[in-house]
Amino acid sequence: MWYNIFNTIAFRLTLWFTGIFSICSSFAFVLFYFLATQTLQTQIDQELLDNAAKFSAVIRRNGLMGARELAVVEAQAAGEKMIFFRLVYPTGEVFASSHMSYWKHVHVSKHVLQRLISNKDNVFETVRVASTPKKARILYSYVAGNAILQTGIAMDSYIKFLSAFKKVFISAMGFIIIFSAISGWLLVRKALSGVTAITKTAQNITGNNLDARVKGTGNKDELDHLVITFNSMLDRIEELVKSIREMSDNIAHDLKSPITRIRGFAELTLIHEENLEDYRTMAANTIEETDRLLDMINTMLVISKAEAGEEDFEFKKTNLSLMVKEACDLFAPLAEDKHIEFSQIIQDQIFIVADIRMLQRAFSNLLDNAIKYTPEYGKITVITSLTNNEVSIRIEDTGIGIAPEYVEKIFERFYRAESSRTSAGTGLGLSLARTIVRRHKGDIRVESSQGKGAVFEMRLPFNNFKVI
Repeated sequence: MWYNIFNTIAFRLTLWFTGIFSICSSFAFVLFYFLATQTLQTQIDQELLDNAAKFSAVIRRNGLMGARELAVVEAQAAGEKMIFFRLVYPTGEVFASSHMSYWKHVHVSKHVLQRLISNKDNVFETVRVASTPKKARILYSYVAGNAILQTGIAMDSYIKFLSAFKKVFISAMGFIIIFSAISGWLLVRKALSGVTAITKTAQNITGNNLDARVKGTGNKDELDHLVITFNSMLDRIEELVKSIREMSDNIAHDLKSPITRIRGFAELTLIHEENLEDYRTMAANTIEETDRLLDMINTMLVISKAEAGEEDFEFKKTNLSLMVKEACDLFAPLAEDKHIEFSQIIQDQIFIVADIRMLQRAFSNLLDNAIKYTPEYGKITVITSLTNNEVSIRIEDTGIGIAPEYVEKIFERFYRAESSRTSAGTGLGLSLARTIVRRHKGDIRVESSQGKGAVFEMRLPFNNFKVI
């Protein structure tokens, strides 16, 4: 269980949140510590400078004897363990001081005296008081022409502040880490609640239950967009599964009919087993039905390969006008048999880059449907034209038409509208035609209303060399 938690996005984001928050807090504490220590040290230095100015004034007024008395009085007033004063010559010889029993290990630094003599400027240094954990801030300053003041202040307030700050820092950082971890976990869990809902919905979806959907937050944030995308994906999957089921039913239906007829032929022949002609009839009918089944299977394979981009199309420069004319001449006798007025308006010399064999198959399927569903004494018109770098092949008929709700469904594999159930066919022709045209970077459009005929239009790009 803990292993699973450690591998979650929520845990990693919480870890990042806690780490960043802790680093930022530590930086703020360090900055505050630096500013506070600088302020304290500045105050101590200023107090030392004030003492040096006081000694200078006393020496000018009362001489060195007055400075000796001031050193004793000031040390006693502040506390002998808190402050000390020494008056020394530039050579380092001490000629006056406060009570130095506590400060006896703090000596006059000759190195600092040399710096003071060289630069004629005040010199500060921080030293540790021997045999104690305390520190002192010391000032060397000229208070007269031949007198140097060495004065120091114990940095007890400084040390106390550091100790208190360390305790506060440790306590505060512990609180910050715990607070940031808990708040980060809650915030991340809330932010990722949409992902959890999507995961649960995905886990509950089965082949028989595709109705589940994730409820959106309405915040129009990234998770809301993810929910919308996920639900749209489920809609497409549900539609795909539904179409697969319908296609499976249609395949079963279309396979059942010819197989049943073949079995019927065989039974009739067995009953009349001495009649050779019956055997011949059965063989002929069996071959016919088998060819129909093979044609249906081959068409399905072509559609599947073309949609997957695996079908080998041989694109080359083709006379489209000639292809349309030859196909029309081929189907003209069928139209005459039904007394259909069959007219052609074909623009000459339209050349495109295409697979002529596949494109002819697509056009023939459309033309065959037009003749099949146009009643006797109807009318079919084939029109080809070239406009705006686009080739248009229109097939207009006065047939039974298509209801608006079925216009897109007719291109689905094995789909057949109720009005076409009585006609021979597999329901694959229009699906194959659209697949072929789309592989040529074109499309098929339909305009129709039930009982008033239909217009099928193949549109192909004229400069379509990119399809090669």
